[in-house]
Amino acid sequence: MSGGKDPTQMTDEDWKQVLSPEEFRVLREKGTERAGTGEYDKMYPVKGHFKCAGCGNPLYSAQSKFNSGCGWPAFDKCYQGSLKVEVDRTWGMTRTEIMCAKCGGHLGHVFMGERFTNTNERHCVNSVSVKFDESEPQLPEAPLNVK
Repeated sequence: MSGGKDPTQMTDEDWKQVLSPEEFRVLREKGTERAGTGEYDKMYPVKGHFKCAGCGNPLYSAQSKFNSGCGWPAFDKCYQGSLKVEVDRTWGMTRTEIMCAKCGGHLGHVFMGERFTNTNERHCVNSVSVKFDESEPQLPEAPLNVK
């Protein structure tokens, strides 16, 4: 993780010192891991949470994870204030990119209206962008409600 430095002040060289090459490619260069290859794709813990692999910011509870069958970890809500979003117009389409609110690391994309869960959101997250932690932060959760 950020090695004790303020993640908002870190340069690419700083990040390369603390992230693996694949973590750097995905978190800092907005890459994507191949579908079905991620460590957390088929992991469904009962307790714990997922935090940003770059800075350790708590992002998702274990209870928010669900099986969407998309090949990447899927979540239907996040800890309030943990994510920021931007419009992503790469690859000839318009999507909503999700990033860690603390360090700006690329996590994946959020998709609306698929009716997988009651929140009607699927946060499609690269496994390499997150780390599982067995602790359970007492933080409020909510869907992003992206329009």
